Parts: sequence; C-alpha cells; structure tokens
Amino acid sequence: MAGTIPPAQPPPGPRPGPPPAPRPWRRRPNPLRRPTDVLQARIGLGLLLAVLAVASVAGVVVADLAHRHYEDTARHQTLTRHETDATLTEDVPRHPEPGSDEAKLARYPAEVRFTTPDGRTATTRAEVPPGLSADSRVRIRVTAAGEATGPPLTHEQIRSRGMGWALLAAVATALTGLAAHAVARHAARRRNLAAWERAWAETAPRWTTPG
Repeated sequence: MAGTIPPAQPPPGPRPGPPPAPRPWRRRPNPLRRPTDVLQARIGLGLLLAVLAVASVAGVVVADLAHRHYEDTARHQTLTRHETDATLTEDVPRHPEPGSDEAKLARYPAEVRFTTPDGRTATTRAEVPPGLSADSRVRIRVTAAGEATGPPLTHEQIRSRGMGWALLAAVATALTGLAAHAVARHAARRRNLAAWERAWAETAPRWTTPG
C-alpha cells in the first residue's frame, strides 16, 4: 500500500553474537549480602594470611631463642656438675624382671655416701639401678652443693625442647588469630542487630498501624 511506513531496521554493522558464558569464578551480585558480610570475609582472609606468616616467623625466632637458652643451661650444668664414686648405704629393691628392658632402664632413689672435692664425707639420695646391695659402688653426678643430679642436657634434648617451644609459639599465634576473628564476628553481629532494629523501627508502623 502506497504511503505505508516500513518497519524500523537495525543499523548496519556486525550482528550481536550470543551473550558470553557466565564465569563460575566471578562473584555474582547478591542483594542479600550486607557490607558487614564482605568486611567479615576480608577480615577472616587477612587474619588467616597473617597467622600463617606470623606463626612461621614466631616459630623460628622462639626456637632459636630456646635453643640458645638450653645450650647455655647445658654449659652451666657441665661446669657445675661432676661425676664421683659413691657407696650405697642401703639395699635397692629388685622389682623389674632381671635382664628385661625395664630392669636396664629402671632407677630407684637410694641413699649413697661419697667424698666431696674438699675431702668431706657427705650423703645424698640418688637414682641408682635396681637390685644393688648395701656397700655397692655406683657412679653418680653431684652439684657443687653436694646434691645428686642428672647429666647435663644432651643435644637431642636441647633440640626437642626448642622444637616444643616453637610449636607452642605457633599454637599461641593461631589462638590469637582465632580470638581476633571471634571479636570481629561479635562486632559485626552487634552491628547487624542494630541495623535490623533500625529497619524494623521504620517498617513496624506499616504492619501494626491500621490503614
């Protein structure tokens, strides 16, 4: 029909293709996500990274300090403790089975008599093997004060104690991070409750006031 207006046509150019496929790793907008939720997630991630970094550094530093401390302790023990011969003044019980591993490792407290470096005779209680009779000779370690004591710390003991302190430092750092995260969650929860109360104060009249 003459005078009919033709329908509008799209402008010339490349035709639009299909929409891009959604990327699963891209976070989609969520209208229910509150700013406090985003802040809490960021705080949790930051605390996790901080705990991992600080725990490793704290473990190394504490292990080094503990290792030096116990090395000094071992040197002091070596200088202040000495071995000497002593004589049992009483019989020692024979509880473990003779020849067993327990008999080799077991020790019992017993009174012994020994001579101090200045020539005096002294008595003390020392850990001795089982089954010995009175007047038996044993080898003990004593301090400068004349008290029986054990051997100085070994390298294995120093290393194990240093590792123990390093583990404690790492655990303490992790617990501190958990405590900080709990405080942040509590603060966010209180803020959300306050926001809900304000929103309800604005909405409640619409529900309770008759129209």
